[in-house]
Amino acid sequence: MPTTAASNNNIYDLIVVGSGPAGQKAAICAAKMRKKVAVVERKRTIGGVCVHTGTIPSKTFREAILYLSGLRQRTFYGRGYALKENISMQDLVFRADSVMAREIEVIKAQLRRNRVTVYEGNARFLDPHSMEVASDEGYTLLRGTNFVIACGTRPAHSADIPIDGKRIFDSDQVHELEELPRELIVVGAGIIGLEYASMFAALGVKVTLLDQRSILLDFVDHEIVESLCFQLRQLGTVFRLGEKVVQVGIDDDRDRVFAKLESGKTVHGAALLYAVGRQANSDQLNLESIGLVPDSRGKIIVDENFKTSIPHIYAAGDVIGFPALASTSMEQGRLASCHIFGVPGTIPPNLIPYGVYTIPEISMVGATEEQLTRDKVPYESGISRYAELAKGQMLGDDQGFLKLLFDPGSLKLLGVHIIGERAAEIVHIGQAVLTMGGTIEYFRDTVFNYPTLAEAYKVAALDGLNKL
Repeated sequence: MPTTAASNNNIYDLIVVGSGPAGQKAAICAAKMRKKVAVVERKRTIGGVCVHTGTIPSKTFREAILYLSGLRQRTFYGRGYALKENISMQDLVFRADSVMAREIEVIKAQLRRNRVTVYEGNARFLDPHSMEVASDEGYTLLRGTNFVIACGTRPAHSADIPIDGKRIFDSDQVHELEELPRELIVVGAGIIGLEYASMFAALGVKVTLLDQRSILLDFVDHEIVESLCFQLRQLGTVFRLGEKVVQVGIDDDRDRVFAKLESGKTVHGAALLYAVGRQANSDQLNLESIGLVPDSRGKIIVDENFKTSIPHIYAAGDVIGFPALASTSMEQGRLASCHIFGVPGTIPPNLIPYGVYTIPEISMVGATEEQLTRDKVPYESGISRYAELAKGQMLGDDQGFLKLLFDPGSLKLLGVHIIGERAAEIVHIGQAVLTMGGTIEYFRDTVFNYPTLAEAYKVAALDGLNKL
């Protein structure tokens, strides 16, 4: 098909590639500065991976599991309690589809309200200021003064793993499964692998988790990780860490999926989830034509302002790598646009909250004990256990806890670490105090609603102060 020449209507102050969290916020931020903005997104995927196969469906999937399985109520009604017997994939997907549909409409309305032009199709650079968009209608030529690459990632595949989307599948394909497996092998114990392993385990699926690393989530407080592993084992999860997978396949004689390990062991199951990292979609943008060279997994290198080696081309979101969170991607996209148009700013790296939506939930902000020990920074800790809180008892969470780390001299707050119900919500109280450079005396002297989980901050602060 012929390429439509770039008319004045197709010349933009900013062209954003991708409409996920980073792309949305980059586009809207620029539009609010009265700039002419276009977003290019592949067909029918407005909202990016976040809305279609990642954050939104997986977290909705989790909420549906917690509700239908009755897991939260088993403290009161017994280990066999469930709101619904024989939960099906259709039960879980129904809720996710509903949320996704509404989120897509919200994103479309936001872009439309801010007069951002959306092009559906596959984008590729022709030169540093020109981009071709291929769609069913043909090819459209766009010219931009500036660009933000926010094309996201996809599950990394290996030629040795015969992914068929049914018995052996990746995280993008979970919601397309026709039925729940009775036994599941999860290869990869990163955030995605752990989140799905815990969800399936909560449904009563026998889960075996494989990872060649011997330590899980090395950026998370070790005590939190130990608690997570204990609670997953209580759900029947089997951990095989420090084990490298050398072969995956289906045993036709037994009609079983198998994973052979370098140690000589073989693990069998009804299905296998392959969750070993993500591959950036930058390989689809013809970056070699403009001299931009990503790393082996397609990640684009940027500076502290999200600028690439080409001054007018920026990148944000998962395509630039860790932490690859929807929350940080949003801020990266916004700050990239700000810097392009002369309003610079940075994200304080020690104040980024992390949420890991396993069952149980984990969240943290600030330094860990391991980081403080490594950096020879003196600290003390205070802990509040959910079992001691009236709200924790009401919610049926007797395993959760909140830990505060603080300077024993100045009492300045250094870190907040939580595992348990609503961890990703209440962490922001600690984040606010950290941002203001506050001390744990704030928690001691503040009146919290009762009964709440937020009260854990006061209990943990008093525990820490008592140690002094």
